[in-house]
Amino acid sequence: MEKKFFKWLSLVLLVLLAACGQTKEEETVTFKNEVTQTINSGQVKGNQDKENGVLEWLGIPYAAAPIGYLRWKEPQPVDDWIGTFDASKAGEKFVQFTNGEVVGTEGALNLDVVRPDTTEAGLPVIVFLHGGNNQTGHAQEIKGNTFVKDVNAVYVSVNYRLGVLGFNPLEALNSETDLEKSGNFTLLDIAVALDWVQANIEVFGGDKNNVTLAGFSAGGRDVMATLISPHFQGKYHKAISFSGGMTLADKAESQDIFATALAPLVVEDGLKADEAAAKEWLLTSDQEVEDYLYSLSADRLAPLMGNAGIRMSVFPHLYKDGEVIPEEGFDTKNYNDVPLLLVTGTSEFSLFTAFDKRFAASVSDGSLFKDENLLKEFAYAETYGSQLYRLSNTVESARIMTEHYNSPIYISQISFGDDGTSAPTVAGLLGAFHGVFEPLLQTPSNYATFIGDDFESAGAKELSKDFKAYLKQFLSTGDPNGDDLPKWEAWTASNQEVLSMDADLKKAKIEMSSDKETAEDILAKMEADATLSTAIKDELNKTVLNGRWFSSVIDAKYGE
Repeated sequence: MEKKFFKWLSLVLLVLLAACGQTKEEETVTFKNEVTQTINSGQVKGNQDKENGVLEWLGIPYAAAPIGYLRWKEPQPVDDWIGTFDASKAGEKFVQFTNGEVVGTEGALNLDVVRPDTTEAGLPVIVFLHGGNNQTGHAQEIKGNTFVKDVNAVYVSVNYRLGVLGFNPLEALNSETDLEKSGNFTLLDIAVALDWVQANIEVFGGDKNNVTLAGFSAGGRDVMATLISPHFQGKYHKAISFSGGMTLADKAESQDIFATALAPLVVEDGLKADEAAAKEWLLTSDQEVEDYLYSLSADRLAPLMGNAGIRMSVFPHLYKDGEVIPEEGFDTKNYNDVPLLLVTGTSEFSLFTAFDKRFAASVSDGSLFKDENLLKEFAYAETYGSQLYRLSNTVESARIMTEHYNSPIYISQISFGDDGTSAPTVAGLLGAFHGVFEPLLQTPSNYATFIGDDFESAGAKELSKDFKAYLKQFLSTGDPNGDDLPKWEAWTASNQEVLSMDADLKKAKIEMSSDKETAEDILAKMEADATLSTAIKDELNKTVLNGRWFSSVIDAKYGE
């Protein structure tokens, strides 16, 4: 009788425990899909995007506005608000000089959150950093609305400080905390945005323990910099760099360049008689210099160094300060070791060649294609610049990291756009351009004015579908591979394999290939190129290709 009683009691307890477990599980996986949610700072009300089946909350402050004497300081906590914050429209972009005018505000430390309009919780989180040379751009660059359902994730896109307000190494500003002395204020903003995600993302059904930091172009370079920053340890769990290689700046050299750029303002304001005296003064740590810098309006600061054109020598940033970024840079042994995805186009330099002053007018009026000699010059700069840029974004970064990086590195090179049959509109000039991944990800594309219908073919649509499927797998597990996808092998120093992504008009063409080329190999091809005279090649090397993120071998041989 006693045995039967205990057997019965055990069964009852098992049933009760199972029931309790089911209740707990239901609580952890269910998201209340409403446009009004409550985060640490208060209530936020967003939008229901019925067309795309998503919910969005836009322009949410994640840090206090860096105005006045907060300008070159650490970002401050957001004050709680009373009532409901209107997150139904895009937040202000950070002040910047773009298209010939100053736009945005100095108080724009805000972010967007977009997720599928479902009740699923515990979704992977992707935090996106926009492009724009860390001088321009905004969180709405890639919106998330048309692809978060495909990747089944919570998407966060961040606005942060830019230009001279985002990076400033001058000694006069280095008077407070060690983080502020770094001059890397943009990175401080990004770190706080990631802290915001940790504190609030579960409200939106995201998994704070499964966060991927991603970025495009300058944003991708920022991602790479965070991989070596002790300040970012543990703040995310995976990383993606779209067209973003390894570029850092020497702080002392940067101070000299910044003082040169600011000196004309000092003379204009009558503080010094000439630019040489102004520069000398700006390089001091005088309190008067700090006061002067704070007195300058954002409208006057934003245009400075606006002609950088992916040249660190014009607008140096991401300083090896020894605090936020180690002095040894990417030669460090201490990486924030997380699964990493590196993605590039194969014609990365085409847009920059087209915008270079040597070619811009002829590209704009179409005369480039009528001038055989100029077209050869364009082809030379674009071809070899793109090859060097491709390596810089992917395999050369992996080669630098490999000795001290244990997590898998997956590399993809997208060549869709290079072939005139499958992509007749872009192949003639731009090919698989800088940002070619974007029209595979979102619609409408930011590049709609010059890609035509190239991304509307059955092959391009299948490529887009597979591309997003790889991303979905990586965001979820740290491994991009799925049952219905061509195998994507991790890159290693021995195999040096990359995933080549292309498409014809009917289907995607995805396969592993080997990329063992080095920058020195490309330099040798440039020297052997017989389409132009040695004098013309030398001129192009010193004016069009010089000083770019990827051109260290050219600069070393020919001089900047």
